[in-house]
Amino acid sequence: MSEHTGHILSIAEIDRELAERERETATAGATLVELDKHPGLVMLRRFPPIGVTAERWTVAEAGLHGMWEDYGRLGTILEQVQTARARRRHDALDREELTRLLRGNPLEVSRNTIPMAQRSLLGPREEVSRIGIAELLDRMRVTFPLVVAVLDAVDAVNSRVMSDLGPLQTELDRVGTGVPELHALSSDIADLSRLAVTDPLSLTPAQLDNRIGDLSARMRDAAAVRAELTAMASDWPGAIARMRTLVEALRKTRDRAEHARAEVERTILAAPLPRHADDSTVFSAELTALEANPPTPDALWELRRRLTEALDAATRSERLAQGLLDRRAELGGRLTGYRAKAARLGLGEDRDIQASGRIAAGLLTRRPCDLAAVTRAITDYRQLIAQKTGRRT
Repeated sequence: MSEHTGHILSIAEIDRELAERERETATAGATLVELDKHPGLVMLRRFPPIGVTAERWTVAEAGLHGMWEDYGRLGTILEQVQTARARRRHDALDREELTRLLRGNPLEVSRNTIPMAQRSLLGPREEVSRIGIAELLDRMRVTFPLVVAVLDAVDAVNSRVMSDLGPLQTELDRVGTGVPELHALSSDIADLSRLAVTDPLSLTPAQLDNRIGDLSARMRDAAAVRAELTAMASDWPGAIARMRTLVEALRKTRDRAEHARAEVERTILAAPLPRHADDSTVFSAELTALEANPPTPDALWELRRRLTEALDAATRSERLAQGLLDRRAELGGRLTGYRAKAARLGLGEDRDIQASGRIAAGLLTRRPCDLAAVTRAITDYRQLIAQKTGRRT
């Protein structure tokens, strides 16, 4: 009758153990009910997880379902114990049955047919799995912290993102999204908010720090933009005048860049330099239209942004071309300096020195001038001077 072959409990022991198991089961049930309201679990049920979160939640969710099933099994066994204890007889058979229910594995949880190839002649045809109160509680104790760890992690990330992004979103709602930077910021805030509820566990603490820090910095920049827009609106003539100054700066920079580019093409051997059309007249026309029909400051701000980008590009083109011209002039200066040095050292009439100097000078005056070849020739000239004077290069 009994699978429990150890100590048969007395009635007093049975009552004490039954009371303890009832207390443990009631506590487990209350904890599971509380867990069912966990903010992390509420969010996972509201927003089906994806990615890393979905992978971890699949395991944790199975554990959560398993705990509820085990809680139900505990109730089933305890009902059997309570029914058996309610009998009036207190004989050995009753106590043995109660001991088995309390300390054995009375509950069948699965029954599987054993394949013929794995049976013995007189062996069982089925494999029956049974479980008892102690094993059920132990299993729940092990599973519980694993489930809570996932739910706490989900809630921690979501709470961090919502608490940090909430003020940013409030400020963004206040200032609006009338310029591209503000619109992009709004989109990125929405993306991080969405990730925080669908795949929060894909965000490491370092990634959260970086992304929230970046958004906060951009929000500060956005506030500066809005302040500037307000200033534009309050002094429209002044804003227009400052924009005309930028248009004129663009025109002059384009002129200098084009002049330097043409000079490079005429005098220096180099890859083709970028050419940019003079769009200062286009910007000037747009500015005139805005001045005649003042719109919101956003339009002027956007025009200034494009104008600033064009001015930056023109400045880079000018620096690139002028840099090549300056390099050629610098090489000429170096050659002059080395010739003066040779003369001071009494090598001005040395045939080798003169020949090397003529080669460098000839390359420098050639059109177009190969700057790399001139650099090598001047280096050879300098090294030859050093050799003639017995010095190291």
